[in-house]
Amino acid sequence: MAETSDAMRVLTGRKRDRRILQGMLLLMGAIWLFPIYAAIKRSLEGGGTGNYTALFTDPVGDVTIYDTYLNSFIIAVLHAGIVVGVGALAGYAFSKLHFRGKEALYYGIVLCLAVPGTAILVPLYYTIREAGLFDNYLGVALPEAALTLPFAVLLLRNFGDNIPDSLIEAARMDRAGHWQVFRTVYLPLCRPALVNLSILCVMWSLQDFLFPSLLFTDEKYTTAAKAVQSFQQYLATSPSDIGKYNASLVLLAVPALLLVVFGLRFITAGLTSGGVKE
Repeated sequence: MAETSDAMRVLTGRKRDRRILQGMLLLMGAIWLFPIYAAIKRSLEGGGTGNYTALFTDPVGDVTIYDTYLNSFIIAVLHAGIVVGVGALAGYAFSKLHFRGKEALYYGIVLCLAVPGTAILVPLYYTIREAGLFDNYLGVALPEAALTLPFAVLLLRNFGDNIPDSLIEAARMDRAGHWQVFRTVYLPLCRPALVNLSILCVMWSLQDFLFPSLLFTDEKYTTAAKAVQSFQQYLATSPSDIGKYNASLVLLAVPALLLVVFGLRFITAGLTSGGVKE
């Protein structure tokens, strides 16, 4: 790590090399921004900014932009709450508690990171049906949380390993139980990782198209990601509505984009703060 940092300082310290590096970054930024520019340009075709205002005033197939935002937000909050709550407890247990089979269980959970969502669609469909969770926010939030929890356990255990055991031992000597230690020592010190995990959960939930499409049959539960397909059925068939359809794509992408822009510093801090042992 130290050698890499020294090499970067040497590279950025030279004026010519610094300009080359800046030029490369600008070029990469332009490449990534071009699709956004193209989407905004196409969204103004036909009705101009009226394409956007019409989406807020006129429902598309009985679904409004507000409905898709609300549905996505509710699922994202449930998803993040479950993952952060269960992940924090598991992270504390795997990091600070000692019990038989801990390492085997931990690596078994981490291996679940390799399981794709498409591999569990069939059993998930029947499980949700038997539980009566079709057209229910929990029916989508629970599978999303199940797929995210292995990452949460990995992140929070690694972060917890950096918390000095002396703090835990001092609290235990003061006759604090595990719940008190978890609540008063572990949680406050893990706040950067917990904030990072919450933001990632919300971002991943907003981008989820698979589970809402499978488990929601009522249009009133349409999420922002699913609305891309729903709006296409009503707007992409008519040449006069193509601009409005592209405007809907821009609006549906706004929540996730804003979350990344304002949460980037928390994501970076949360991922790097547990990466180095003092």
